[in-house]
Amino acid sequence: MFIDFSSRPPVPELTLRAPHLANYRRVYQASEAQVHATQGEDALAGYLATYDRLGARAVVIKARDLESTFGVKIANEDVAQFCRRHGDRYIGFAGVDPHKGEQAVRDLEYAVRELGLRGLNVQCFEHKLPIDDPLLRPLYAKCVELDIPVNIHCGTNFSVHSLMEYGHPRGLDRVMCAFPSLRVCASPPGWPWVQDLIGVAWRHPNVWIGVLAVRPHLLTKPHSGYEPLLQYGKSVLKHRMVWGSAYPMMPVERTLDELRALPMPDEVRQAWLLDNAEALLRL
Repeated sequence: MFIDFSSRPPVPELTLRAPHLANYRRVYQASEAQVHATQGEDALAGYLATYDRLGARAVVIKARDLESTFGVKIANEDVAQFCRRHGDRYIGFAGVDPHKGEQAVRDLEYAVRELGLRGLNVQCFEHKLPIDDPLLRPLYAKCVELDIPVNIHCGTNFSVHSLMEYGHPRGLDRVMCAFPSLRVCASPPGWPWVQDLIGVAWRHPNVWIGVLAVRPHLLTKPHSGYEPLLQYGKSVLKHRMVWGSAYPMMPVERTLDELRALPMPDEVRQAWLLDNAEALLRL
């Protein structure tokens, strides 16, 4: 059993077709081609069947509201509808536009209290804001009030329409000093500032690290920059590592198999795949 903390169903309303993400298609071309080659005629049926066959405990699906910066969104209502239609396995995170000020806070509260979404998704590079920007702080405060976790993009991004520096973990340290009870999954896992993110997570017990959108085998590859995640993730941070496939950027089963093949004790593998995400999500 496992929890996939990052997945996007292959349906039009949850697909973000936007020019600012074009470079992602270049970077993930090989792995996305593998996904497309195995989808079959009914991509949604295959998607749902994969999680049935593999025994997923939960799958997290995230909305995004980028109207102020890029004029596009994956609506909270569409994420909520997908989760209602396909059962309790699917857990929705809200996406709101911090540039909308108080309206963004109201949108988040509505998404949680009325639509049943269970977290907030903040992709800082798509909002063109650092993690600790003042526009984001009211949303973090609302997450604490609502007792929901927030997924925060942390690390490089491949959009040439935004800055790499928006994902630096130093901003997360400032956020956690201001909101120590905020539950955060920092994902993807900080590259090329992996050591910095590890330092932030070690300092703050409510920070989890999401091994998302990166092939797990890279955690064992010398000089990849990801190796410290395995070292610390087997020891002081073993209870704060979570996994996600980032489907359709990478195939679910292959990525899951690579994670399971990492050299770690069985109880640590169980924590990475299931227990830690259950604690973050309070399942």
